[in-house]
Amino acid sequence: MENDTGCAPLRFGVLGAASVAWRRTLPAMKRCHTAMIAAVASRDLAKAERFTRLFGGHPVTGYQALLDRHDVDAVYIPLPTGAHAEWAHRALEAGKHVLVEKPLAGTEKEVVELAGRARDLGLRLHENRMFQHHSQHRAVGELVTGGEIGGLRVLSSSMAIPPLRPEDVRYQPKLGGGALLDVGYYPIHAALMYLSGPVELLGARLVVLRTSEVDVRGHVLLGAADGVTAQLTFGFDHAYRSSYELWGDHGRIELDRAFTPPPEHTPCVRIHQQDRELRLTLPADDQFRNSINDFVSAVRRDAPDTEHIHPAIQAAALMDAIRHRADVSWIGEQEIR
Repeated sequence: MENDTGCAPLRFGVLGAASVAWRRTLPAMKRCHTAMIAAVASRDLAKAERFTRLFGGHPVTGYQALLDRHDVDAVYIPLPTGAHAEWAHRALEAGKHVLVEKPLAGTEKEVVELAGRARDLGLRLHENRMFQHHSQHRAVGELVTGGEIGGLRVLSSSMAIPPLRPEDVRYQPKLGGGALLDVGYYPIHAALMYLSGPVELLGARLVVLRTSEVDVRGHVLLGAADGVTAQLTFGFDHAYRSSYELWGDHGRIELDRAFTPPPEHTPCVRIHQQDRELRLTLPADDQFRNSINDFVSAVRRDAPDTEHIHPAIQAAALMDAIRHRADVSWIGEQEIR
């Protein structure tokens, strides 16, 4: 069956019956004419069957068994962060294009190695950086370049959520847990969207659980060569917030629900200037579907996709620097419950 582009849909295999796949990515794939779900793999066949009953495809026991299938063109990996590098590498070696849930891998070294292997094999490797595919960011960028706030001076961004269930994999260091790699990812990429040129770490503080040695919140200061700075906050023990603010020499732009808006959400951008405040209501957009369509389009193209990989490498390098250089405060479990 062909879609309206004249091409058959890209056949996806899903490695893992993860919550984000169930809630976000696979429903978005169902909304895409460019993609179809060919198979879902889990170590527990019953979990795979639950997914395929709703989203289609064949249930498969075990991740390698899915990679061995000939009816899978591309693999979507929503496994815990600590497993991304291994299974992305295995998928590439199996000849599959790879879409990995964010972050692409836990370290800069792993990201660079995966990108190089994908390039050598002529395969596409994407990080599911879905929030950047929402049209609200393009609209904000146009306001900035159009001079609405003058020259940019400071970016502030926050992404934080309430405490997770104690058994959540994001509290497990061996699985790549921690707030920095999970919710900290979003403010870091927001900074990379708007700060020009190389961005360096100026300072950082992480708050870490004594029992598990997993970071649960943090604050980061980044800087660009032109003097623009970014103040970033993230964590697992806050009231929910997902936002960024751009502060210039003539005004400010604020955007709430910046990172995880549902498809039906109509964004509101607030512009503050010396003597006025404007509110712009923007169209709803489906960032999850857009991200999948972008990946499929990249697969259909022959040119190397360095534009997508470069920010993943930059962000991974910054997260490495934060882990190695941050001041650390240690707390007990009772302090986040």
